[in-house]
Amino acid sequence: MPIRTASAHWSGALADGSGAISTETGTLSETPYSFNSRFKGEGAGTNPEELLGAAHAACYTMQLSHMLAEAGHPPTRAETTATVHLEQVEGGFEIPKIDLALDADVPGIDEREFQRIAKEASETCPLSKVLEAAEITLDATLAS
Repeated sequence: MPIRTASAHWSGALADGSGAISTETGTLSETPYSFNSRFKGEGAGTNPEELLGAAHAACYTMQLSHMLAEAGHPPTRAETTATVHLEQVEGGFEIPKIDLALDADVPGIDEREFQRIAKEASETCPLSKVLEAAEITLDATLAS
């Protein structure tokens, strides 16, 4: 299995500094991030929580699609949004919770089986496993 790499650099103090993130594939190349883009939701750039959410949503959706196909119900569409909660706590910040919201079209599956597979996928995708310290919730909707 391939090993993936990404890099980040930062210049300056936290509140007035800035940095950039790059990935081995070049999908992100010197993508800016800053205190304002992270904590105030202002300015150009991304932030670690947004990137974590995107990665978790992608990982979960791929795991779910695989499991549904293995059960004989490949999805025609599966869309996941990950909401990453960043909270200030004594001594700094933490991510106590990630909410996954799934909306999927899965022909021929009943609600009970869909919910079972959706839950299992949320527990077994590689990013969910590495993030076990955080609470991860799931709201799965099967389109009719």
